[in-house]
Amino acid sequence: RRVLFRSVYLDLAGRIPTRDERQEFLSDSSQTKRVDWIDRILASEDYVQHFASVFDTLLMGRTGPGKYAERKNLWRPYLERIFRENRSWDAVSKEILLARPESNQDAGAVWFLFERNDNAQAIAEAVAPSFFGIRIDCAQCHDHMIASEIHQEHYWGLVAFFNRSKNQKTNGGPRLSESAIGGFSEFANIEGSSYPNRLSFFASKTVDEARPEKDAKQEDSDELYTPAKDPNDPRIPKFSRRERFVSEVLVGHPLFAKAFVNRVWAMLMGRGIVHPFDQMDSVHPPSHPDLLDGLARDFEKSGFDIRRLVRAIAASEAYQRSSLRPQGAEDPASFAWYIERPLTAEQVARSLSVALHQKGVFEPPLLNELRERMPKVMPETIVTEVGDALFLSNNPQWNGLLQGAKEGDGLVSKLASNPETFKAIEELFVTVLGRVPDDKEVSAVSAFIRSSGATKGPTLVWRDAAWAVLTSAEFRFNH
Repeated sequence: RRVLFRSVYLDLAGRIPTRDERQEFLSDSSQTKRVDWIDRILASEDYVQHFASVFDTLLMGRTGPGKYAERKNLWRPYLERIFRENRSWDAVSKEILLARPESNQDAGAVWFLFERNDNAQAIAEAVAPSFFGIRIDCAQCHDHMIASEIHQEHYWGLVAFFNRSKNQKTNGGPRLSESAIGGFSEFANIEGSSYPNRLSFFASKTVDEARPEKDAKQEDSDELYTPAKDPNDPRIPKFSRRERFVSEVLVGHPLFAKAFVNRVWAMLMGRGIVHPFDQMDSVHPPSHPDLLDGLARDFEKSGFDIRRLVRAIAASEAYQRSSLRPQGAEDPASFAWYIERPLTAEQVARSLSVALHQKGVFEPPLLNELRERMPKVMPETIVTEVGDALFLSNNPQWNGLLQGAKEGDGLVSKLASNPETFKAIEELFVTVLGRVPDDKEVSAVSAFIRSSGATKGPTLVWRDAAWAVLTSAEFRFNH
């Protein structure tokens, strides 16, 4: 129960539980307490902040402090609103890709396209995995060499849907204008043959648009546009490529619901039903196709209810399995055990705050530094670099965080002031790892406290003991 409770908090709240939360859970005698606690976390601000952080990285990628500061103006509040109000994923996707906010609270929707700064290829390469769970990058110069169903025309067709869009700063904030003309070009394959970049995308129909004769000049006229409702916003072309993409490609696309379901499954289960989660092509068939289809159908019928989907997976028997691999089980795609995975930078930073000070702050110390050291969310392979180990050993900010725990009611202060070594060791393990130590661990920590305490003093020796547990794989992984 202790291990499962820790995993639920890390997966849904983005941090380890506090001592009080853990004790309340263990004291709860209700037969439905596991589901009740899932519902409690899903109704919390911790869930909102954690899922906003994960989807910020999945949709936009890692960046530097300056870009994160920009995202806080519009994009981050928009993401938080999605999860706080449990907005439907289909409505959110339409807002993001149409990028014409109808109210101030939706203004952040434009940022997905706006931050990519008029680069239609970068937009296309982000739209495909983010909303359809496929990667089309390899189809830029030729049809996909492995997933043969993904063609070069799908890459350049997706580019064409966005190549008339342009960033525009208005009195109402950042917006995307769209031209009614231009954007007609050709793409060449590696053999030198050229083809027109028509409005097409994988597994959807081609959107018809009259093409001018080659080298014909198009005149831009007010007759080709309608005014926006807000006079500050750009005018809208009567034939809008972005609008047609949303209404004729996004809506009803066979991969749209499956892509989101597969991504959330991967977030909570350690890998997707299709793995990798953003390569849903013929080369990567689903391990459990009926499960993926069933979850996708339920997601659609529920009105693309994100919280319902997360709750269903977190409450499932598969999610509750131990991370100890059963005898004879070899393939992780069987989901026969809970797949361990490294914490994200945000999870580490927030969990450190809880462990050292019992405060689950949303922008804790070390967050920017950890984002640089741990850029990936849901990595395909787990690698701990030498730089990561050095960071945890002697980084000034990391050492300063531990120093701060020596004051007041910080963890190190509490451990150092406890006259009973065994009780202090137990408090250290329960606070940081969510479990009591075994006999070998008690013996090892006790020996360290005795041998080093005389020279370092109680505060420094307990600081070092806390460091050893906080930098352990057991703390840095969800398992």
